[in-house]
Amino acid sequence: MALIVQKYGGTSVADLDRIRNVAGRVARTRAQGHDVVVVVSAMAGDTNRLIALGKGAATQPSEREMDALVATGEQVTAALTAIVLEGMGVPAQSFMGHQVRIETDRTYMRARIRRIDGESLRAGLGRGAVAVVAGFQGVDDTGSITTLGRGGSDTSAVALAAALAADVCEIYTDVDGVYTADPRIVPKAKKLARIAHDEMLELASLGAKVLQIRSVEFAKRYGVKVHVRSSFNDSEGTWVVEEDPSMEEVTVSGVAADLNQAKLTLVRVPDRPGIAAHVFGPIAEAGIVVDMIIQNASADGTTDLTFTVPRDDYDKARKTLDAVARDIGAETVRGDLAVAKVSIVGLGMRTHAGVAARMFDVLSKAGVNIQMISTSEIKISVVIDANYVELAQRVLHEEFVTA
Repeated sequence: MALIVQKYGGTSVADLDRIRNVAGRVARTRAQGHDVVVVVSAMAGDTNRLIALGKGAATQPSEREMDALVATGEQVTAALTAIVLEGMGVPAQSFMGHQVRIETDRTYMRARIRRIDGESLRAGLGRGAVAVVAGFQGVDDTGSITTLGRGGSDTSAVALAAALAADVCEIYTDVDGVYTADPRIVPKAKKLARIAHDEMLELASLGAKVLQIRSVEFAKRYGVKVHVRSSFNDSEGTWVVEEDPSMEEVTVSGVAADLNQAKLTLVRVPDRPGIAAHVFGPIAEAGIVVDMIIQNASADGTTDLTFTVPRDDYDKARKTLDAVARDIGAETVRGDLAVAKVSIVGLGMRTHAGVAARMFDVLSKAGVNIQMISTSEIKISVVIDANYVELAQRVLHEEFVTA
């Protein structure tokens, strides 16, 4: 007997027929003698609908109340799943975040988990019931409902698996695993049998939508075995696992693209100590995450400072930077929303020389101009014109994965 956590995304529970399909899979797992904790997302489209309602109710709705609103999507799915299971003769009980006691900080709409008290779940499992947990939500120390940000149900599932010392966390979605690139863009993309935590972390942070990055962080930190697979077939998916030496034999494991990018340039900034802190301090205080940064010093004692932010934060970042520019005496601020980030990821980059040169050469031959470059031990990212993002993915996949 094993303890298995199964997470089902919005497309897997999009309507009652799909919830019945999920319930059937859960029932089969339980019939094999396993204890099962099910974590569910809201039905596909429900979260967007609820967010639209909140924004329609007020120009700037309270984040605390928005969390109370959008968390109802998962509450509906959890209750319906438990009802369907009970109707099939399978004992089940739904749990909201506060009933499990998933404690978080007070950062509404993107809260971080502090601890999980799994006693109520263990008690339910001890009675022979399937525990159906509303994903994406928790509770802060004041008793207010919080949510974990987009994709937060993945984090809920892996965190619960860690807290309960589950044997495996199965992430069920509408794709059957992790691919070397987006198959809709790169027809030759291949499903990976396994991928290391660090590689998955990089791909998740670079635009791959299969797993939410914080869920991978939990999996790595607590040694949770994660199996990404489809809820619509029984095929083996992709295992997200601890690194082993054989993985470095493959130079590049995947190609990822992120269109949620915007570029800002502070032109002719006085080149003196403390300027970078003066620029990025207000950006950080505004809650904006900065990604890539490039500084180009000139002989006249000024420098151009270019960086990228999520496209959703562009307006806020531009407004903040305009004020900073006036304060420090910069010439002007330039912005560009028509950019994208394309990356290659692989453990093998640690031991294979010349990867960056090959990447730049391939993009050059395809007529793709590189605007910014960022590297880590197992990743190379470039910012390019958004019009070339699909071409860049295909030629890089052909060079490093298909060949």
